[in-house]
Amino acid sequence: MQRLKVPKRVQVDESPTEIPKYDVAEDEEGNPSEVLGHQNDNGEDNGGIRNSNVTEDQEPFMGVKVRRKASFRREYKGDYIDVRSNPYLMKILQKQGDKEVLFADKVLKFTASGKMKRRILMITDFAIYIVDPEADALKRRIALAAVERMCLSELSDNFFAIIIPTEYDVLMASTRKTEIVTVLVEATKSASDYELEVCFSNSFEYNATAEFVKEVQFEEVEGGVKTRILKK
Repeated sequence: MQRLKVPKRVQVDESPTEIPKYDVAEDEEGNPSEVLGHQNDNGEDNGGIRNSNVTEDQEPFMGVKVRRKASFRREYKGDYIDVRSNPYLMKILQKQGDKEVLFADKVLKFTASGKMKRRILMITDFAIYIVDPEADALKRRIALAAVERMCLSELSDNFFAIIIPTEYDVLMASTRKTEIVTVLVEATKSASDYELEVCFSNSFEYNATAEFVKEVQFEEVEGGVKTRILKK
């Protein structure tokens, strides 16, 4: 597994706020797996086929991860859902005493059973918040100091895992993963005075619950990237 310290600033362009699409498949042993569907530069989903405008001579994300050409022109916006206009989100932040929202957007979260749930991911200067937007319910608050590292593949997918040794981990998918990684690294360093570890590997494990481990496997296939989430 390759490890990398993320630099202070990474230029990325504003991508659509649409949630990435997935198809559910099964591996050879009948275990469920998710196949990621990428979007092209026109915002159209191409059914799991990776963008053809990604070339071998492109600079990888952070020197490791393959990036789509459109991602080189992005700029950070931070709040993509206008947190201040949402009374429930503001109530959460006021109750916890958090004053600065560094990132907020809709993402997909993978449950222990393999289901995909739409969630709001908020990152403040002290914590990570995962909110159910349909029920207006705070599902989880994770202190930045509790986060040990982040795991991503080396390919052009949207997955990332947040590893929290004292609790259980989080697997998510977002078209803004580059921004999320960078914001978390900077926020963690400011809050805890240490640099968050970022690991790149085409196979990594995460604790879906306190005692339930899953493995995420990434494979570059003809025209795209196949992603499997398997029980250990």
